[in-house]
Amino acid sequence: MKAAVYYENGGPEVLRYEEVPDPAPQAGEVLLRVQAVGVQGGDLLHRQVSPFPSAPHIGGYQAAGTIAAVGEGVTSVREGQRAVAFMMAGSHAELAAVPLHNVYVVPDDMDPRIAAGIPVEFGTADDCLFEFGRLRAGETVLIQAAAGGVGLAAVQLAKAAGATVIGTASSDEKLARLADYGLDHAINYKDQDVVERVRDLTGGRGVDLVVDPVGGRTLEGSINALAYRGRISWVGQASRDTYSPQLGPLMGKSASLNGVYFGAEMSHYPARTRALIEKLIGRVASGELKVVIDREFPLSEAAEAHRYIESRAAFGRVLLIP
Repeated sequence: MKAAVYYENGGPEVLRYEEVPDPAPQAGEVLLRVQAVGVQGGDLLHRQVSPFPSAPHIGGYQAAGTIAAVGEGVTSVREGQRAVAFMMAGSHAELAAVPLHNVYVVPDDMDPRIAAGIPVEFGTADDCLFEFGRLRAGETVLIQAAAGGVGLAAVQLAKAAGATVIGTASSDEKLARLADYGLDHAINYKDQDVVERVRDLTGGRGVDLVVDPVGGRTLEGSINALAYRGRISWVGQASRDTYSPQLGPLMGKSASLNGVYFGAEMSHYPARTRALIEKLIGRVASGELKVVIDREFPLSEAAEAHRYIESRAAFGRVLLIP
């Protein structure tokens, strides 16, 4: 099979498109014939800095397609079913062997490109808002980087829950499009002071909850934008900013900062997260929630897809198509 691999950490240029051996499903595993790869922010981070066990290494967290085969002991799914899978590595390929507990069957009529944008994005957003953020109807939430995969999911979920939604993005064009998904108030962080604008929008009170996938100086702004007893769900370091934010204001506000990593939740609480993902798949299938696809690249152009995501030009999810 063909795969996008790398032999060393680094920028997108380390990705190579090569022939590698086909994986075989072991006991308790499913072999997925990949039809769409949802490229995650974590895929980029792992390529840049994370150690890997051997080379050539196939990166990637999430892919959707058709079940091509099942390993010994697998009886709850069958060959030919459509599914989306989460994995610690291996999505950037034509085939992926995945443990059954990380495989989610989707409706037969669901486009694999849509399925490839559900578990990590919507599961992460849901946990940031509700499991850790404790968002309630009538509260106000600030979503940093609202035009990203997690951000777009969070905008929709927060609006559906009855919250007032404030979002940041890097362009007026992106912010205008976000209004179609439930954004109430837009902040262009390129030319507006986010904290000052939040205070204006909330009458000086601040927001009840912030979803922050950016980190660094942005996270410090998130702290300063909080209302008294506000909460932050910090879910990433997309900015690659090594600045350490000042945490003192949290104490003065009796506020809280939670780190959120949905992959760890899937490992520690598989029953809870499986039920959540299956529910979210159903909400997407019904049309209540939307997976927004920005661009598609052939798997052979994985380096260009990673480079495009790093440019921060995307609105929604970027896919690789084998």
